[in-house]
Amino acid sequence: MSKNKKKTLLGRIWRFIWEEDSIWSWLVNIVLAFVLIKFIVYPGLGFLFGTTHPVVAVVSGSMEHAYAPRVNPYTGNYILNQDGKLIYYFCTEEHYKDKSFFNFKNFRNFDDFWDICGSWYENYNITKDDFKTYNFKNGFNTGDIIVLFGRKPEKVKTGDVIVFRGNRPDPIIHRVVKKWDSDGKYYFQTKGDHNSDSDISESSITEERLIGKAVFRIPLLGYIKIWFVDILKFIGIYKYVPI
Repeated sequence: MSKNKKKTLLGRIWRFIWEEDSIWSWLVNIVLAFVLIKFIVYPGLGFLFGTTHPVVAVVSGSMEHAYAPRVNPYTGNYILNQDGKLIYYFCTEEHYKDKSFFNFKNFRNFDDFWDICGSWYENYNITKDDFKTYNFKNGFNTGDIIVLFGRKPEKVKTGDVIVFRGNRPDPIIHRVVKKWDSDGKYYFQTKGDHNSDSDISESSITEERLIGKAVFRIPLLGYIKIWFVDILKFIGIYKYVPI
């Protein structure tokens, strides 16, 4: 192929991608953006931040400081009490309300959060003043984007929010409530701020399961991933059980 033909072909490709206003050009741009982010931007950030997961989307409400309806993790349906009312829960408290089309979460301030959930942490020698010094002391919400930095196990401390590999394909993001070492290795116990207790799978997290420490939050941007995953689940390509 002559140089002139190569230039002409490259020019046509350039115009098709960046200038043409068509559905095919739009689709190609989406594919290119996906490839760029997945294979260049994301690994590049991972290298800079020292973790395999530099950015994660929050896909569950386990860190929300809010009353929210109980949902069956396998079906996605609301769980009702024996009277047919929605069960709203937060830590160990439950309230009931009539089922309606819109069921908004009831968010709480820090003092309310501590009044409802604080006794659990006090049993782990974590005081209200201690918790106030923690990063993300007010939790974070479904749909948020969280930026992670890699952290050596010895640098992780009680109160840090970490991402780790649990008992499902997707990583879990919860707060460290206990740390100890044994035979030269570190272990962690975590708990979601919203949850009533630590899950059995997070009662003794080995340092090998640690992915990174949460350092920064971008509200709501993660809904792009959530909606995309919902589409994949709807057509049967992706299966996920939230915690």
